Amino acid sequence: MQSTESIAVHGEGLGPIESGRSAVRWGAVIAGAVIAAAVAAMLVTAGTGLGLLSMSPWTHEGLSGTSLAIGSVIWLLVSQIIAYGIGGYITGRLRTTWTDVTADEIYFRDTAHGFLVWALSAVISVAVLSLTAASVVSGTAKAGASLAGAGAGAAVAMAGDAAGDNAGASPVDYFADMLLRPDAASAASSGPDMHAEVSRILTRSLATGQVSEADQAYLTQLIAQRAGVDEATAKQRLAQVEEQARQAAQQAEQKTREAADAARKALAAFSLWAFVSLLVGAFVASFAAMMGGRARAL
Repeated sequence: MQSTESIAVHGEGLGPIESGRSAVRWGAVIAGAVIAAAVAAMLVTAGTGLGLLSMSPWTHEGLSGTSLAIGSVIWLLVSQIIAYGIGGYITGRLRTTWTDVTADEIYFRDTAHGFLVWALSAVISVAVLSLTAASVVSGTAKAGASLAGAGAGAAVAMAGDAAGDNAGASPVDYFADMLLRPDAASAASSGPDMHAEVSRILTRSLATGQVSEADQAYLTQLIAQRAGVDEATAKQRLAQVEEQARQAAQQAEQKTREAADAARKALAAFSLWAFVSLLVGAFVASFAAMMGGRARAL
């Protein structure tokens, strides 16, 4: 079978000599790819607007998260079908006529042109979204680092709220407290920063996972002096508060991990559906280009 625009030149012992011109009509391919990318961007923009209209910050109003996810997948598939159907069909109609080629070869080349439309449009989309992808990766890395210290972060935030105006205190303040800590707890009971100091001690204990013996003895004496109870009761109260704070930190960490896991599953599902939509787009573009080429004079 001779290729596109081949010139059958025969000589003794020689077969047909192929033409040096390519069978690909890049003008039609580029036009179809640009049209497909533009239509896809238009449909995605419209889908984003519809999605925002369907959402609501108020309870029992707007679509649920599951409904929005299903709607997004359906709209993504529809967008691929419409955009690549239009782009592929236009490519099939715009390409110039091939001569000295069988009908089967023409159908194959039209299909290949449609596939090129899809591939070129996908490359354009990836190039446009490259900066956004880099930003997402950077944000994901930061989120992972934050998740690694979720328990300690929750404990620090909780202790910071308890400290009031001391919420932004530096971790070095704890060591400054150790340097200035009096030998007797009664000498510190009248100090203006006693509440802040206790908050810093609890914050460090939650971050490290335990209260040191020195801190425990100091807090026991301080609680006994301030609350007017014996040291045994003060020690029991300290243990109860420490356990409650540790449970609160663990619950905060668990909720953070559950939210991160739900986001991971949602992203994985969306990625798989996006892969399916790309396959659909490739098929639609190839088929539409073949139909466009068939609609015009072969």
